[in-house]
Amino acid sequence: MPCLCTNLRFKTFASGSKGNCAIVLCGKINIIIDIGISYLTLKRNLEQNNFDISYFSAILITHTHSDHIKGLSSLMKQTKLKVLIPKEMYPELKEIIPIDRIAFLNDKNKIDDVEIDLIHTSHDTVCSVGYIITYNNKSLVHITDTGYINRKYLKLMEKKDIYLIESNHDEEMLMNGPYPSFLKQRVISDRGHLSNRTTASYLEQIIGDNTKYILLAHISEKNNTEELAYKTTKEKLQGKNIKLLIAHQNEPSPLIEV
Repeated sequence: MPCLCTNLRFKTFASGSKGNCAIVLCGKINIIIDIGISYLTLKRNLEQNNFDISYFSAILITHTHSDHIKGLSSLMKQTKLKVLIPKEMYPELKEIIPIDRIAFLNDKNKIDDVEIDLIHTSHDTVCSVGYIITYNNKSLVHITDTGYINRKYLKLMEKKDIYLIESNHDEEMLMNGPYPSFLKQRVISDRGHLSNRTTASYLEQIIGDNTKYILLAHISEKNNTEELAYKTTKEKLQGKNIKLLIAHQNEPSPLIEV
């Protein structure tokens, strides 16, 4: 049975260009975030961690690129989960999700005792969002796949307990790396991805004394290393008593809770 505890708990199963998937557990409301892995891989990961797919009631989608929705069609066929998305995202998903399985999100939402606020991100797709999920006065920020974060959202993201944020590329590695010029320009554009340096700078502005965990996510296999991403943020946040973790592509993170 799901744990009806009062803590907010979070775990990633995959993070990177080959697939993304995480879970957030809020008492009796348990939510999947993205399914860029196969349904069977998700089910296996859940079972290995003593969870069952039946514990979950909904899935949040950040955007419709395949590394975030690869397993969505199978998930729809195998479960009765609701899909929670902004209305602008629906045209890209209407062939996959029946309309009666959709719940449209506003910028501010409440499901039972869980609050879900949207962060509108900047990526090369029609609609992309991050999420601030709050339960029992504890909050998780989940934000990947964006070229920048609008200043108005930085205030909303301040002083949260857990941050998952992309640290996609090292700028020098990207510009000196194997990508063709047009792809390099896409990555560094305002509709691309956050660099290590930009992410570290954002985090320096928004973390608070209550911040316990930061997970660096969506790390490029060609234009970054986990060590570089970790070092860049660690140096910027020197002296802060925060657990800094890497969200890996092929290895689940620990189950963290606040």
